[in-house]
Amino acid sequence: MSLRLVFVGPPGAGKGTQAKVICERYKIPQISTGDMLRAGKKAGTLPKELIDTMAAGGLVPDQAVIDLIAKRIDEEDAKNGFLLDGFPRTVPQAEALNKLLADRGSKLDTVLALNVAASLLIERAVLRRTDKRTGQIYHLKYNPPPPDVNPADLEHRADDHEEVVRNRVETYEKMTADLLPFYKKVGLLQELDGVGKVEEVTGRVLGALESIKK
Repeated sequence: MSLRLVFVGPPGAGKGTQAKVICERYKIPQISTGDMLRAGKKAGTLPKELIDTMAAGGLVPDQAVIDLIAKRIDEEDAKNGFLLDGFPRTVPQAEALNKLLADRGSKLDTVLALNVAASLLIERAVLRRTDKRTGQIYHLKYNPPPPDVNPADLEHRADDHEEVVRNRVETYEKMTADLLPFYKKVGLLQELDGVGKVEEVTGRVLGALESIKK
């Protein structure tokens, strides 16, 4: 079964975990525009002006991102579909994506949105710790480190501090304020509860995907 979908959700909603399950089940690639931009920068294939824009913390022009996506979805592993992660985030981007697919005689099958309350997202991130020796990630409330782990080796990453996390969540909410209603209006949006055990959320995600083919 082919599947072309956009997967959206705030930072910390567990989107990455669920995206992996979807891609393995449907044999489609996960296409992250952020990953593509970083890979292009590393490989030296991005124009200098884009690299300068990224270095300054600016937004890469929509057309540049669309061009990257166009090349990616034309690759062999995307012939039966793809999961877009991190794009679109605005209505103009969504319209550009629609045109790109229409030009190829294709269209999106669905847009999945994982919903998690901002307060829970902040709690998930702020209490997260990383063992600097092993890279193992713990959560002080839900998955604390075993007693034999030296607390001095636990690192609280800078991007997991409350002010930073709150800013990420607020930025996401502002950027998608118009996007979700846009997709809802055209009947593509499926909003799912992102709270619960990983397997429970996976069940909701797979159920939503199966329903669009019935």
